[in-house]
Amino acid sequence: METKGARTHQLIIEKSLQLFSLKGYHSTSINNILEATHLTKGGLYGHFQSKEAVWYAVYDEAVKRWHRVVFAGVSDIADPLRRIEKVIENDLMNYLGGDIFEGGCFFLNALVELSGQSPEMSRHMLRGFIRFSKLLQQWLVEAESGGLIRAGLQHREIANFIFISLNGAAALYAVTRDLSVLEQTKSQLHHYLRQLQA
Repeated sequence: METKGARTHQLIIEKSLQLFSLKGYHSTSINNILEATHLTKGGLYGHFQSKEAVWYAVYDEAVKRWHRVVFAGVSDIADPLRRIEKVIENDLMNYLGGDIFEGGCFFLNALVELSGQSPEMSRHMLRGFIRFSKLLQQWLVEAESGGLIRAGLQHREIANFIFISLNGAAALYAVTRDLSVLEQTKSQLHHYLRQLQA
């Protein structure tokens, strides 16, 4: 059974996620968090030592939400190329197109805002991006081993191209709110993957 302390901890994360998503980290004050949660400073600091500590907890929550959406149905797919296609589709249509976060892509927004201002927080996000790219690389290696794609392809470059394309679509969609941006990116990436086939 969830304790009152655990509920308060989660409330801080939920409300801060909304604030950081809409206003950004630097434009969100401790007072904004206090107003949103109806806590005192003592109540907040009983759970988190600083606004930065809140951000790390918010980031972890955002990753969980992203992961739930982007990897839905992926573990049931044996074909590694189809897995990549499913992740692309989920990321574009269900994560970005589903407006999971009020302010758009939490990770892209945070990376743009924090770059050059909060190096450690930026590095923390970049490590997450690298893990995602490495997972795509693993699936490409698996596809090559199974004879599904041509031998000798540069798996790292391909994975990074997919990742960069997804983030480019996120940025353009944030500005336009045009679903055709997501549809076209999905279609082009699926076409690209088919060109890799053996």
